[in-house]
Amino acid sequence: MTGGRLLLPDGRIEAGAIRCEGGFIAALGPQVQAQAGDTVHDARGLLVAPGLVDVGVFAIDKPAFHFGGVTRAALMPDQNPPLDVSARVRFAAQSGKPDFWVHPLAAATQGLRGEALAEIAMMRDAGARAVATGRRWIGDSGTMLRLLQYTGMLGMVVIAHAEDAGIVGNAVATAGEMATRLGLPSAPARAEALAIARDIALAEMAGAAIHFRNVTTAAGLDLVRTAKARGVRVTAGVSPAYFMLSDLAIGAFRTFTHLSPALRCEEDRQAVVAAIADGTIDIVASSHDPRGPEDKRLPFADSAPGMSGAETLLPLTLSLVRDGVIDMGRAFDLLAVNPARLLGVDAGRLAVGAEADIAVIDPERPWIVNSDKMAASAGNTPFDRQPVQGRVLALFKGGAVVRSKRSGR
Repeated sequence: MTGGRLLLPDGRIEAGAIRCEGGFIAALGPQVQAQAGDTVHDARGLLVAPGLVDVGVFAIDKPAFHFGGVTRAALMPDQNPPLDVSARVRFAAQSGKPDFWVHPLAAATQGLRGEALAEIAMMRDAGARAVATGRRWIGDSGTMLRLLQYTGMLGMVVIAHAEDAGIVGNAVATAGEMATRLGLPSAPARAEALAIARDIALAEMAGAAIHFRNVTTAAGLDLVRTAKARGVRVTAGVSPAYFMLSDLAIGAFRTFTHLSPALRCEEDRQAVVAAIADGTIDIVASSHDPRGPEDKRLPFADSAPGMSGAETLLPLTLSLVRDGVIDMGRAFDLLAVNPARLLGVDAGRLAVGAEADIAVIDPERPWIVNSDKMAASAGNTPFDRQPVQGRVLALFKGGAVVRSKRSGR
């Protein structure tokens, strides 16, 4: 690949070329030249960055991932049936090849019921890259401690849902003025901090690593921040909805804004932005969860939570770059470097020897999100009709082209 502006692992952007051999990056930099027999792609001055690594998706939706520049995704265990035995994990790990890598997350408990531990070591050997509690919190502290002790011995990370289920119950909104005005079942935002406080304490006891998939409140982020400062092996993620939207977005009862966790107040939204800027948040992920009309064309309280997020992950994160919250290097730390590190895969960076998962991006290209025309299997996005900037114009998996589009949508 020639003529691009390469985003290097140290955050610098440098004009140069990349040469790939056997699915890996063989050379990169300003002096790299094409050799006889090479297939050459001209990046035409665009940004050349690592393919995105998306942690915690609920469906493998390759057209949406390819559109959004995602080359690898960690699949949540909340499947039908759950990923709680090695055979299902092994099948999931093979399901995206050759043009997409699926990294299954092993169910922490049998049937994701939060009771007996699943066969985690066997699922690790079958290809599971981490362990996840699923959409729900494990309410039994003894079970959670045993899980963390076991994963600590295995060298695996637990990816946890951070809401105290006993407090949240069937709530669909965050307690406050908006939920009261709409008459929606709601739960206090502190349910997140309570769950995080307990799980940090247990992870510290076990000496294990824990990652909170979505931390969406100021109180929860403060707990993560202080735990990191004292050396606890804790990381935090968030989805773009929580730094772009507050609970004001649910005002029209539009079920595309029914998410889990529920959207928070404006002060919490601002706290998420600040946590991205100061490094408290390590990963930005799409939480891709395509839901059709049968799940979304219902009264708000009866609808299923979730959003189709793969296609908007990159442009919404780039909005933080344009707003001066972070720089481009930090954006790809959040989208590629840190997710790859959490999963233990040699990807997420442009470096000699790394797998050649490469995205060619026009960071300034404008487009309008349209739920009716999305590549995803369902267009349930809360950003419908919103103008955004940033498009992937070419995508390579292991050096092979999986998407190339210079015009149109």
